[in-house]
Amino acid sequence: MKLEDFISYPESHELIKRTHEFARSFFERNGTHGFDHVERVFNLCLHIGREEGADLEVLALAALLHDVARPLESAGKVRDHAVEGARIARRFLKGLDYPEEKIERVVHAIEAHRFSRGPEPRTLEAKILSDADKLDAIGAIGIARVFMYSGEHGRDIAASLRHFEEKILKLKDLMYTETAKRIAEERHRFTKEFIRRILLEIEGEM
Repeated sequence: MKLEDFISYPESHELIKRTHEFARSFFERNGTHGFDHVERVFNLCLHIGREEGADLEVLALAALLHDVARPLESAGKVRDHAVEGARIARRFLKGLDYPEEKIERVVHAIEAHRFSRGPEPRTLEAKILSDADKLDAIGAIGIARVFMYSGEHGRDIAASLRHFEEKILKLKDLMYTETAKRIAEERHRFTKEFIRRILLEIEGEM
């Protein structure tokens, strides 16, 4: 299920479309945490959410809005993109007269999406968003993002490989939902094989 699939649900489609446009306006360029990352997380959330029986509307909104404050954090304008992103999301959804109870569920998911800092996700939608965000750091996309980040920050191959060991290879065991666990297993295997191969090539083996 993707953005265009909400066309089948006219009220939700207009809401999701407006939210997509609003969220995209925060991103001047793509990068490790650009809007392309947001769209991949959105697609993963809807795939997992459909399998797990989540509220897809709440999940879609949380996914689209979860990183709106990331560019502000990168620029040093806010300390915590999840907290600030939740504030922005609440203000935006209130302006659309979205139901208060659903706003709180969207806000909680955004506040709890980071694996490295609390709060712990309490709702199914929050767990799925956290899983989808982590999944985008594993597998082929995750490998590409590690080296994109390295290029952006002048980090060499050795430092990139340390990042895999210190963070990326641990993500598989931090998934909440069964669907995400299955996806993570395959992405984790691919990542480990990539690391095995690059280490061989560094040592001069064919």
